[in-house]
Amino acid sequence: MRQAILGAVAGLVLAGIGVFWWQGRATIEQNAPPPPEPEEPAPDPLDLPVTDPGDMEGPEPPEQSELTREQRRFFRYDRNRDWRITRTEMMASRSDSFRKLDVDGNNLLTFEEWAVTTAERFDEMDADGNDELTPAEFATSAPKR
Repeated sequence: MRQAILGAVAGLVLAGIGVFWWQGRATIEQNAPPPPEPEEPAPDPLDLPVTDPGDMEGPEPPEQSELTREQRRFFRYDRNRDWRITRTEMMASRSDSFRKLDVDGNNLLTFEEWAVTTAERFDEMDADGNDELTPAEFATSAPKR
């Protein structure tokens, strides 16, 4: 008798689980999105539209604002134009000059490396070779604008 009661209870439990599962599936399918509509064929990219603009006019081109000399100098360092100069941005402009001075490439600038480069630069500026720079000779070392 005990086995019959256990079998009946087990059957009712399984039937209840089946009913809940079946209704759960129905709820999911009711809330499912509709099937996608068939897409229209894409137009041929080689077919250009033909229109007559008539009296239509496009927008005016943007005007370039004049930057002050200080703003241009600021933007030479501010590479990403966020109106803030980070240490990395400030040092980036100097790193190319440092690499030219660092002859052996060990990221250390010794006095000898600096002295040799400075002496070579002086010799390039001293056109007449008298070991003195005139104002005209010194002007040749000015940064190019």
